[in-house]
Amino acid sequence: IAGIYGDTRISERHRHRYEVNTRYRERLEKAGMLFAGMSPDGLLPETIEYPDHPWFIGVQYHPELKSRPFEPHPLFASFIAAAVEQSRLV
Repeated sequence: IAGIYGDTRISERHRHRYEVNTRYRERLEKAGMLFAGMSPDGLLPETIEYPDHPWFIGVQYHPELKSRPFEPHPLFASFIAAAVEQSRLV
């Protein structure tokens, strides 16, 4: 995710109603899930990745709120680029 944003610190818009249950963190990490970004207080996962997948990213925020018709959010642009790359492999 840092590679997509070009930075290790990001600011995004939230509208929380759900959150990751951190009681499962150890189990998820053992299965290969990477908790890539945490809330400023370090308690809640904000972003997750599954490195063994071509593009598996989950976020707690709403990237669509910062997207514009001719300026897509970096996550959307990255997802489309990954989809195009995968289509070449088929």
